Amino acid sequence: MTSGISPLVGKAVLVVEDEYMIADDLARELRGAGAHVVGPAASLPQAMRLSDAGALDLAILDINLREMLVYPLIDALLAAGVKVLLTSGYDEAMILDRYHDLPRCEKPVTTERLRRAAEALFDEAARG
Repeated sequence: MTSGISPLVGKAVLVVEDEYMIADDLARELRGAGAHVVGPAASLPQAMRLSDAGALDLAILDINLREMLVYPLIDALLAAGVKVLLTSGYDEAMILDRYHDLPRCEKPVTTERLRRAAEALFDEAARG
């Protein structure tokens, strides 16, 4: 980030995480950076409903929600032009090849690290 203002200011960010404390902490971190947080969603059906509810700029997705993989949600978000940041305890070999190019933070990860990774996605878009 080049200035003191977060590139997340005013951005709609969907948070999808099934661990309550992580989801709550991440939502607070994003709000502190000026983002409008959608969710958090703890299940795939809830996340799909929230993703259909309005325009999103970014989605931060835990890949595995209570043994349900979020791959259908990733596909829908990408088709809608939404930036996607994945979080996972899985190594790359466990993630479908078509998602290997998506930015990912491996768990355990701090909410500050996730916020910085999200900001970097918008910094790169502004430069590119």
